[in-house]
Parts: sequence; C-alpha cells; structure tokens
Amino acid sequence: MKLSFHTITLSAILFMLVFMAAPQQAEAQNRGNNNFGIGVILGEPTGLSPKIWTSNTSAFAAGLAWSFSGSNHLHLHVDYQLHNFNFITVEKGNMGIYYGIGTRFQIRENSDDKIGIRFPLGLNYFFANDPVELFIEVAPILDLMPGTDFSANGGFGIRYYF
Repeated sequence: MKLSFHTITLSAILFMLVFMAAPQQAEAQNRGNNNFGIGVILGEPTGLSPKIWTSNTSAFAAGLAWSFSGSNHLHLHVDYQLHNFNFITVEKGNMGIYYGIGTRFQIRENSDDKIGIRFPLGLNYFFANDPVELFIEVAPILDLMPGTDFSANGGFGIRYYF
C-alpha cells in the first residue's frame, strides 16, 4: 500500500495537534536556574546536541552532527519539542516523554543534499541534584528534497545545563 504525500502530511499534522491539545501540568525540571544545555548525542547521527527551554514543557533542541550511514555527511537539525513529565513517575529526579516536529538538513559528500521534516519522540531524565539530562530518542524523517523518501534517526545522549 502506497500512501500519498498529502495523506502522510495530514496525518502528521493531526497527530501533532492531538498531542499539543493534551493537558500538561507545568513542572520545573532539575536543570538549575538556566534553560540552556549542551551535550552529545550518540547514534545516527553522532555529535553536539544543544537545547534551550522556552517554558517548563517546551524547548528547542538541535543537532550538529556527523552521519555515518551510507556516505559520510554533515547532519543539522532543529526540533520544537513538547514534554510531559506527568506520564512517568520516578522516586528521584524527573522523567518525561517528549514529541515534536523539526527540520533536518544533510550536507552530503558526493551526492545531493537533503532537506526533510523530523518527528522526534523520546524519553528524558533529569537528575534530582544535578543539572544533567539523559535522553533517548527516535525521529522518523520525511525527506522532501531532492526527492520524497522516508528514513529515521535515533540515539541517546546527555546534556549539562549552565
């Protein structure tokens, strides 16, 4: 069964609207007094991973990384993420799920560059007494240029908040 581009796009938009409309209680994470963190992500791709919080439940996360799948290429992405810290309870620290939408650019060696839309879904944990975040995520990708294609990224990482 082959889905049309319009069907996939409409499904993705509806999916995001449902999750954004879900009630979320604001709860501060243990990232110190600062909203900016930087760390590394290991997986596909592997590199630097900064994040800036815009509220207690929303943030922009980015990646400046090197992708080793196929031919080597530079990977850049920026995601808008929504977090829910009420879904999973832990004794110490805070654990949440996040989901979002973003864009991905690949500057490829010996082939056409790619531009696509990412849909990150992840799990993160903030330590109780340290401004440190651990995370694991998977991000399905709909490439739009130079052609339409599906792929995915995934990895785990750590960030320190300043």
